[in-house]
This record gives sequence, structure tokens and C-alpha cells, in this order.
Amino acid sequence: MIPLNSEQKQLLFDYCFGFTSPEQTIESEALISSSKRAAVLHSKIKSTLEPLNSIELQFCPDSLADRTVLRLNSLANSSQARLQKLLTSEQNRKFTFKDWLMSGFGRRLATAAVLMIVGSLLITSFRAVSGYARHHSLRQQCQMQQSSIFQGLHNYISDHDGQSPAVATSAGDPWWKVGDQGDENHSNTRRVYLLVKKGYVKPTDFVCPACEHGENLQMTPSQLSKFKDFPSRRYITYSFQISCRHTSNGKLLCRNVIMSDWNPVFEELPDDFSKQVNVRLNKKLLTLNSNNHNRRGQNVLFGDGRVEFLKTRFIGTDDIFTLQDTDVYQGSESPSCETDFFLAP
Repeated sequence: MIPLNSEQKQLLFDYCFGFTSPEQTIESEALISSSKRAAVLHSKIKSTLEPLNSIELQFCPDSLADRTVLRLNSLANSSQARLQKLLTSEQNRKFTFKDWLMSGFGRRLATAAVLMIVGSLLITSFRAVSGYARHHSLRQQCQMQQSSIFQGLHNYISDHDGQSPAVATSAGDPWWKVGDQGDENHSNTRRVYLLVKKGYVKPTDFVCPACEHGENLQMTPSQLSKFKDFPSRRYITYSFQISCRHTSNGKLLCRNVIMSDWNPVFEELPDDFSKQVNVRLNKKLLTLNSNNHNRRGQNVLFGDGRVEFLKTRFIGTDDIFTLQDTDVYQGSESPSCETDFFLAP
């Protein structure tokens, strides 16, 4: 067999790493098919790089990501002097491209494989940490928006003699028809829309920034005033308490929980308001967190104005996304006691 020259070896090396141009790729494949030595070398390089195929991107647990970020920050702060010293040393070191070419091909191959593996691991770690950072940033932005809604609600109550925004409803009325512009108040978001209609809260604050199904409502105040409710569900991706009763002086009787990220039980409701709702709870619906934050948890706005990210649906023993002792929902149910916090739809 005719031995391969250094240019052919370099060409195969680049081909295995995907560094070749279209013309070089054709040349490499022709070389592999025509030369047994080239085929053997190609096989050895591919087998050396094979472990890289087993590296898969996985979600990094929040606790591990927290520790990783802290560790990276700590190392970055403590290593500046050593890094500068190393850079200075490397800059003063005499090393030519010819020296690299003269070194053993096997050593270059092994070094490149190690660098590829380490690089892949670093990329995987970076994606996990950056994904966590983005998730954390969107979570905080969502909390700020819920705080803005609370401030708008507080200002509305102050301007209306202690009365919270409300619309006329009767017991048994539907609350799931978000976007319906009819004369009857069959949407739990109509009273909340008054905060938008009267300028107390920006319409964009009602769309969780982490929700993939949300869309910001871009309208002038004049256009907003013509609606009785949000135009559709995609313009409000939060869930509010159902049938939050009032005392004689207009104060909320059950203000412990005001709102949260989108209730996962009612994510798929009919677009046709003439249809009937029939949601039966199952094991999956009883365990899902809100879809807004990739099922990792939900932000919840409490009556005292604080916003907390909860990794479970429970406040104490109460599931905020379901009613006590109710397994089937037709979109008109309401809590039977003051401690049953029910946020929907």
C-alpha cells in the first residue's frame, strides 16, 4: 500500500472534524474509497471521536446551576492575576506553526480529541447555566409584572372609595369565556380588564414573558376602551381568583391569594363559546405546574402584595388550581369556603 503524505493525513483529519470545504469533502471521500490506508486512518479517527456522540444536553437542576454560577464567579474573581501571568508567559513563548506540524500526528489527533470533548462539555455546561439564567430572568420579570398589577389594583381601589374592580355576575355564571365581548359577564377576566381599560395597568403586564402562547396587546387607549374583555386568551396568561367575595365596606374577603401564572387545568378550553366545558381531573392534571415557566413552578401574587415563585401548586394543604372535593368542571364552579383558593381559568 502506498503511504499517505502529510497533506493527505491533514485532509482526512479536517474531514473528520467537518472543517473541509465542499471541494475538499469530495476529495476526502474519493481518497477514502481509493486508499486502504486512508480508509483505516479515517476509521481510527472516527472511533476516537465516537465518545462525543454520547454527550447529550440535559436540563441542569436549579440547585446545581446556582452552585455552578457561584463557583464560576468565585473562580473568576480569584484567578485574574494567575490568568494574566499565564497569558504573558504564553505571549513571550516562541512557538511556530512549523513546530506544530513537526510534532507527531497521533499526538495532534489525541490532543484535538481531548479539546473537542472538553469543548463539548463546556458548551453543554454553558447552555445549561445560560438556560437557567434566562429562566431565572424571565421569572423575575414575571414577578415585576405581577407587582405592577397589584399596584394598579391598589390605585384603582384608592380612587374608587375602597371598591375593587367588579362586574355584575350571578351564581352559576360561566367564568371561562375569556375574550367574549357579549353583554353577559361570562369571563373571570372582565373585572381585571377594567384595570387596562381605565389605564391603571399596561395590557402587556398581563402576558407572562416566559409564556410561549402569549401575545402582547398593542392598541391605543381609544381602541382598548371599546372592548369589554381581553380580545382573546393569548393576551392574558395569568389566572385570577374565582368568586372572591366582598364585605359590606367593599374590601376583599379572601385576598390571601389574588393571581398566579396560567392554571394548567384549563389550558385547553374551547375557542367556540357556544360549546360546553367538561374537564375531568386525572393524575396528570393534578400534578402539572403552570406551563408559563416550563412546568418548573408558578409565580403567585398574595394579598399583601408579595410575589413568590412556588415549585408546587399548594399553599398549605390547598391546591390553588382546583376546588376542594371537585373532580369535574363545567366552567361555572366556585369555592365553597373562604380557605379554598381557586385561580382560573
